[in-house]
Amino acid sequence: MSPQLALLVNPAARGGRTLRLLEPVARRLRAGGAELSVIVGDDAADALDRACTAVSERPDALVAFGGDGLVHLAVQAVAGTDVPLGIIPAGTGNDIAAALGLPRKDPVAAARTVLRMKTRLVDAARIRAGDVEELFAGVVCCGFDSRVNERANRLTRPPGMARYLVAMAQELRSFRPIPFRVTLDEKQVIEREAMLVAVANTRSYGAGMRVCPDASPDDGLLDVMILEAVSKGEFLRVFPSVYRGTHVTHPAVSVRRARSVRVEAADVVAYADGERIGAVPLDCEVRPGALRVIV
Repeated sequence: MSPQLALLVNPAARGGRTLRLLEPVARRLRAGGAELSVIVGDDAADALDRACTAVSERPDALVAFGGDGLVHLAVQAVAGTDVPLGIIPAGTGNDIAAALGLPRKDPVAAARTVLRMKTRLVDAARIRAGDVEELFAGVVCCGFDSRVNERANRLTRPPGMARYLVAMAQELRSFRPIPFRVTLDEKQVIEREAMLVAVANTRSYGAGMRVCPDASPDDGLLDVMILEAVSKGEFLRVFPSVYRGTHVTHPAVSVRRARSVRVEAADVVAYADGERIGAVPLDCEVRPGALRVIV
């Protein structure tokens, strides 16, 4: 029987350059016997509304064709249902896809994976900040990295990851360590001046930064990484090691695990899966097995 697939597309991924990959992906899915409906929203809210409508019609899968931000949106539509989530990585980072072992740089190969319809249960986590309550599948960042995101989103150039490097250099000039209060499982309280706090369901964000290298998406726990206050020179020295995950051996870095996490700080905005959530304080709580993902 032909699988019925709802293909959720982000036309803005990679500055719009991803659209040229849509035709060969759609062709491969149809050649594999899939019946395809393509969903493109006018904006994020419209895309989510259309995705939820598609899921209510019970397709064999909702397939996100884009980056981590589109996966984040698709998670809101499928979580708690029995509709599997397929991922065809076509964004800048694709960290969630990488954590699940999916082909990050070959959308047609990822389309072949979708056609096999082999699924795996993985965790999601609820995040609540102010009036916003969503689910995330990857990493929440608060502190230096989220302020870099804020800056990068205000810049119009250069394109791609280069914009984040420019934003990082600008933010580092004025950044000061932030007093954080982190509560794990409503009982362990950690108060530190820190550069950043990350709450992770999967290991990486920002196109391969392994902020929590041992995080597993199906262990029913969240990894919490705290980078305590260091000098700017030390921060720059240690920063490259995050791509290997070896930063966790630095004495200013600690990683803990919990089912629920509360993060409190002043003048800090949180991002989840690269998407802006809102101002801290925030609460995160793992939802074991909330997602059925095609892998």
